[in-house]
This record gives sequence, structure tokens and C-alpha cells, in this order.
Amino acid sequence: MKRINALWTYRHFVLSSIQREFQSKYRNTLLGASWAVINPLLMITLYTVIFSQVMHARLQGTSENFAYSIYLCAGILSWGLFSEITSRAQTVFLENANLLKKINFPRLTLPVIVISNAAINFAIVFGLFSLFLLVSGYFPGIVYLALAPLLAILIAMAIGIGITLGILNVFFRDIGQSFGVIIQFWFWLTPIVYPVDILPPQIQAIVNLNPMTPLLAGFQTTLVFGQWPNWEAQLYPALLALFLCGFGLHLFRRHAAEMIDEL
Repeated sequence: MKRINALWTYRHFVLSSIQREFQSKYRNTLLGASWAVINPLLMITLYTVIFSQVMHARLQGTSENFAYSIYLCAGILSWGLFSEITSRAQTVFLENANLLKKINFPRLTLPVIVISNAAINFAIVFGLFSLFLLVSGYFPGIVYLALAPLLAILIAMAIGIGITLGILNVFFRDIGQSFGVIIQFWFWLTPIVYPVDILPPQIQAIVNLNPMTPLLAGFQTTLVFGQWPNWEAQLYPALLALFLCGFGLHLFRRHAAEMIDEL
């Protein structure tokens, strides 16, 4: 409660930082913040045209033209949120080293700013994707509500990994150098651009150990097939997310003061 109260006290700092970062992203551009809508709109259009009309890609269990495009967008957009939070969080303390040395403020505001900015970007992109589903007649209906707990698990896992790596990165800079390679391998080991069913049984067993596999499958099941996700399968990533968040906060409490000297 003490840390939550501290975050609430510095809420204006958090909000102004979020606004400043969003504005700086599109500063000196002719279209300004319109790019936040144009870029995802072009991406969704590209996936839809290429995979549904040009390549005529299909998924097992459905004959819909847009099924694979929706499958791909559901996986890539969800992964994008996870990747943005983890990538930004693992460098957030290094990027704000001067601020941490000069000003006394709750250090947890920095991960909160990272999560908030990533959530805004995701909300814009996913909002356009949801509008496409609605207009095209592929909106899944009431099962769309299943995305809320799935997003909560995904964000919890991302911030748990991000804070843990962010703290370790202050003391061991090799972590930051290697994370970009790891996240690329992790992407291709997750069934995002391919269904897990096409893999050999031995490879499926390995891929299913990946906590992102059942989590992203939940997004794809909801949006592609209009079905509720397998909640039992979400227990594994949910428990892992809670553990990672707890471990990350434990590291933060123990090494917050030491980080300042190391920076």
C-alpha cells in the first residue's frame, strides 16, 4: 500500500511522462499523431490482402477467407505488446540513469510509464483491428470479453520479465545485448505465423513448454473461431506471470539502492 500511495502521489509525473513520450514520437512529422492510426491500418490491410486474397491461406477447421489473416494479426499484435513492454522495461533504468541520480521519486513509476505507453499503442492498433472485425462481420461476439484476462496475464508476464531483466541489466550489461536475439528466437518458437498443429508431435511437445504458446492460442481461438479459450491451459502462464512479478519486485526491493551507485 505504501508503494501504491507513492505512485498515486506522483501520478502527475507519470501522466506528463506518458504524454511527453507519445508527443515526442511524432514530433516534426507532417501528419503528427495520425501516424499512430495510419501505420497499424496499413499493416492490417497488408496482412488481409496478402494472406486472404493473394496467397489464399487457410486454417484447419475453417474455410473463411480472412481466417489466417485474423489468426496472424491476433498473434502479432498480442506479441507486439509483450515485446514492447519487455524490451522497454529491460532498459528503462539505464535510459533514465540521470533522472534516477538527480531526483528522488518512486522508481516504480518508470515501469508504470513503460506499461502505459505500450498499452496506449496497443489500444490504438487493436482498436482498429477490432473495428475491422466488426465491419467485416468477423467480430467474435460475447467471447471478445475473454481478451481482458488474457491481456492481464500477458502484461503481468511481460512486466515481470522486464523488471527482472531491467534490474539485472544494470549490473550485467550483457543481458541487454543478448535480449534482442533471445526475443527473436522466442517469436519463432511461438505459434504466431504458423499453427502448432502442423508441427511434428515431438516439436509440439517442446513448443507447448513455451508459456506464450497457450496464451497467444487463447487470443487466436477467441478471435478466429469465436470460442472461449481453454482456461485450464492459461493456468500455466498465469502462475508463471505471478511468480515473475513477485520475483521482479523482490529484486527491485533488494537492489533499488545499489542500482543508483552502479548507474
